[in-house]
Amino acid sequence: MQDELESYRQTQREKDNFWWTIEYSSPVSDFNMSQQEEILSTVAALTEAVGSCIFTENDFYGRKLLFLRADYDGEIGIDELLFQVDFILHDPDFRSVELTRCYKTSSQPWEKQHFDAFPPLNVGKSLVVMAPWHEKEKILPGRIPIYIYPASAFGTGYHESTRIALELLEDVVKTGDTILDIGTGTGILFISALKLGAATAIARDIDPETLSEVKRNMNLNGINPKVCDLSVGDLLKGFKGQVNILTANILLNPNVSMLPDVKGVLKPKGFAIFSGMTSVESHMFLSVMNSSGLEVDKEMKFGDWWGCRAVKSWG
Repeated sequence: MQDELESYRQTQREKDNFWWTIEYSSPVSDFNMSQQEEILSTVAALTEAVGSCIFTENDFYGRKLLFLRADYDGEIGIDELLFQVDFILHDPDFRSVELTRCYKTSSQPWEKQHFDAFPPLNVGKSLVVMAPWHEKEKILPGRIPIYIYPASAFGTGYHESTRIALELLEDVVKTGDTILDIGTGTGILFISALKLGAATAIARDIDPETLSEVKRNMNLNGINPKVCDLSVGDLLKGFKGQVNILTANILLNPNVSMLPDVKGVLKPKGFAIFSGMTSVESHMFLSVMNSSGLEVDKEMKFGDWWGCRAVKSWG
């Protein structure tokens, strides 16, 4: 891990000390916040941004806009970069996204900015999420470090929806459990479960590009590949078997579409953890969940975000 980090630092030192910054915007409301964040995150990944952040601002008329500020390697020619961006934004899936600004950012220590952007973060009662370059920092007694390399995959631990899922998870993981992580992203949820005592994990993501990042994070955390079945998969389609815990930190629509199959994959005293939805969306999700043989064990809100832990209904 240290060799990989030092190599990365050396590469950055050898580059000119500037990068291209492009800002994108998209109209947003409380009803589609999570969907638009996912779209902008996908734009950052497809355009190969080396760093990005998403934030909201109001325009001149008071309308809420969601912004993506993405940084790109300064060695790329600006014409080439803008051509690539324009090509991607012509995809119908990104019709709501507009390029609003493009500029050169220089005379700033990009590497330090990037490395300081992900300080250790205590989550729940027992976890601390850390970028690998903070591994030598002091950890409070009783905290379990979860090393996640911030990259394009969803789930660095800093987003409210991921923190909700982690807190709902840590209360119920038991030694020897099997966890099924749907839409695994960086792998943070199943990695945390394994470090909390679970014995095996099944992790699926519809995007094959995320799997290399999951493997890197498994290595950072000393996870034996033999205890995890990692594969490309669409929600619960084709899955056979039962697990102690199911986690799904994804969007409202895929969470809802998966609900009819969740009860069948949970063991009698199993838990299903759902996150990635806003408080506004919670009512829609719960109305469907209650008719799917599941009932709420615990709900949690963090900012505008909401998640819940469910168990099988007695009825």
